[in-house]
Amino acid sequence: MTEVEIEYCVPCGLLDRAEEMQHNLLQQFGQRLDRVALVTGENGVLRVTVDGERVWDKSEDEYDPDLVLRRVRSHVSP
Repeated sequence: MTEVEIEYCVPCGLLDRAEEMQHNLLQQFGQRLDRVALVTGENGVLRVTVDGERVWDKSEDEYDPDLVLRRVRSHVSP
């Protein structure tokens, strides 16, 4: 099974965006994920890792919910 972490900057107010990502991932993949954890961070961070591998990072990628789903999908078992 797959573990996803969404690290988000607390002082920057990115909780809403992180929760949106979490909701989209759970809605799309449901029980195929072991967990989708929200991890607090700082310094503007908003990134998604799957089993320890970074798949999306706000500092490198434009925010596109479909892009995040596609990148996570490649790590999720059918």
